[in-house]
Amino acid sequence: MIWGYNITLEVKDVVFGYREKKVLDGFTFTAEGNKIISILGPNGVGKTTLLKCICGFITPQSGSVMIDDKNVREMSARELAKHIGYVPQKCPVPRTTVFDAVLIGRRPYIEWSVTNRDLEITWNALDSLGLTDLALRYADEISGGEFQKVQIARAIVQEPNVLILDEPTNNLDIANQHMTMHMVLDAVNSKGICTIMTMHDINLAVHYSDLLMFVKDGK
Repeated sequence: MIWGYNITLEVKDVVFGYREKKVLDGFTFTAEGNKIISILGPNGVGKTTLLKCICGFITPQSGSVMIDDKNVREMSARELAKHIGYVPQKCPVPRTTVFDAVLIGRRPYIEWSVTNRDLEITWNALDSLGLTDLALRYADEISGGEFQKVQIARAIVQEPNVLILDEPTNNLDIANQHMTMHMVLDAVNSKGICTIMTMHDINLAVHYSDLLMFVKDGK
């Protein structure tokens, strides 16, 4: 099954601001499947705001975000979840098992009940990130770094064409940073996912990215 090889994400002339402060000022770029783009820049330049515009969580004051010529603002929440998997910097920790926290990523595809394929995809994601032994633990009983990997696994099981990661290696030690990035890289290489991530570690970004994008003054 081909996920994202032929996908094109186009951000065109996006403008967004909070009150008097313009954060994104005519932001424009194009991303394609089977590529990883890392967004770099100091805190407060609008990296997370840009990701939220791409995901449709906030609406640009002008400009557009298109996936294969379809505006994300015109997609239903369910359709958007099939196109975009999002991992935020911070997320409330649910009182569910790790397995169920990852399985919920299959929600856009579940009709009446969970299928064997849903279960298989979930187990495979847990295994890829070294989370199998934690599957029956409650998510609020594991470490912050482990929960970060749970969030990434949940996004992967959505089978998205576009994967959006906001500081994906936060709270991880060096070994787990590389394990996590290898899983992202494997997903990109095997499924052609278009991946956009913000990074604070330029060395990791250079090592794992196809393209680097530096943000300054909203551009």
